[in-house]
Amino acid sequence: MHASLPIPSDDALRHSQQLSQLLAREITAQGGAIAFSRFMELVLYAPGWGYYSAGASKIGAAGDFTTAPEMGGLFAATIARAIAPVLAQIGARAQVMELGGGTGAFAVEVMRALQALEALPARYAILEPSADLRQRQAERVAAQLPAELAARVVWIDGPIEEDWDGIVFANEVIDALPTPRFVIVDGQVHEETVRLGPDGRFVASSAPADVMLERAVRHIEKDLGQCFADGFRSEALMQLPYWVQAVAGGLKRGAMLFVDYGYVRREYYLADRDQGTIRAFYRHQVHNDVFAWPGLQDITASVDFTAMAEAGTGAGFELAGYTNQASFLLGNGIDQALLQAEELTDEVGRVALREQLKRLTLPSEMGERFGVIGFQRDVDFEPAFALGDLTWRL
Repeated sequence: MHASLPIPSDDALRHSQQLSQLLAREITAQGGAIAFSRFMELVLYAPGWGYYSAGASKIGAAGDFTTAPEMGGLFAATIARAIAPVLAQIGARAQVMELGGGTGAFAVEVMRALQALEALPARYAILEPSADLRQRQAERVAAQLPAELAARVVWIDGPIEEDWDGIVFANEVIDALPTPRFVIVDGQVHEETVRLGPDGRFVASSAPADVMLERAVRHIEKDLGQCFADGFRSEALMQLPYWVQAVAGGLKRGAMLFVDYGYVRREYYLADRDQGTIRAFYRHQVHNDVFAWPGLQDITASVDFTAMAEAGTGAGFELAGYTNQASFLLGNGIDQALLQAEELTDEVGRVALREQLKRLTLPSEMGERFGVIGFQRDVDFEPAFALGDLTWRL
């Protein structure tokens, strides 16, 4: 099933077994099965045991996946160019809130770039649920930013609830939200659950869906103009509107920018994508055995960008634009960021920068697999989506 994957160390396997026992107890306590979304939540976020809660390296060459900010500074420098005009419209009180700060690489590079653009926010707040990642971010910020810039970076435990103005930014965050899974059985909506098989391994099962999930699936079917066939299985992140409202918090004036991999709705739910988009990442390999080695691998689902558009506008924001990552970066001056970076390095560095540009923008790499969606409230964020706007596809 996952014979080609590297075998975890004995310590890692013991860690996974401990989390598996926790999951088994939860399944037993809940009568023999738990919703897949609950399984995903525990696997990723169980305190002390979950993938994002434990201390193992996750991001970069030594981890399981690499995000755009970890490739180098071009991504952050270009995002800075996109959001600087919004920060300028707001003025000196503007803040930036980053959801899930990764290793801290994005925060460091975007603050440097915003300083060069004379658009520094009054505060750069990182909302990071992982204590391990938070510590790594703090160490990186302290080591790599001048003291006057580092002093503007703070860590928060939840969204900013008081009134504030500025930018919400998230890169590869939505894909890690625990998502309900559904399957159509005799024309009825069932929710995918997880139970223990005869051999003690985790296996997928299903049970009739509750009202919220059934309504979410029927809404998707109505929007698509057709019903799902029997056996069709996928995800419906019905809590997305509530999540967007929560992360916006008290944002009164500003913009929200989300970067992630995914599809518009009519592509997300294609007939030949009848097993959904859920998958696991382990040591830079992608596979479908999401029950393997709980706590040692990332589990993600692609983003339904149509649902994101509905959630953002439902939260009281205007849709500023939607496009793919290549168009967004090219439209916001990644070529200029490249030229500036090349002036500060040697030929070896220039080769690395060009490779970074390719990975970020080529269709075969991240350029078309990742989407970028933005929202605005009492600011003009639409120019950031002037090149290749794909809003019409939503």
